Amino acid sequence: MSLLSDLKSIISSLDIPVETGAFTSSAPDLYIVLVPLVDEFELHADNQPGVDIQSVRMSLYAKGSYTKPKNRVIKALIGAGITITNRQYIGFEQDTKYHHYNIDVENVYEMEEI
Repeated sequence: MSLLSDLKSIISSLDIPVETGAFTSSAPDLYIVLVPLVDEFELHADNQPGVDIQSVRMSLYAKGSYTKPKNRVIKALIGAGITITNRQYIGFEQDTKYHHYNIDVENVYEMEEI
């Protein structure tokens, strides 16, 4: 299991286009780009990894109001048990006419799940 695949599944179920790293096709009025931030192992007394901690930044881009899609995404993430570590409105991009909003998320995966 990976956080990227979990997020793609969650976002796709909301009918929001999603890609990793950069949006490669023509950008629609609403889309999300996933950027991996951190993958780390939590170590225990035996110096063996016990869990895999994965963090991803979700950048939501919306023409028009961004609040309804943002709230739908946040509700879906919470419902799926994904931890939201930060939310931040980046701003309105004059050149593209998109509102940009980031949601940082994190999830812990047991080593057996990897």
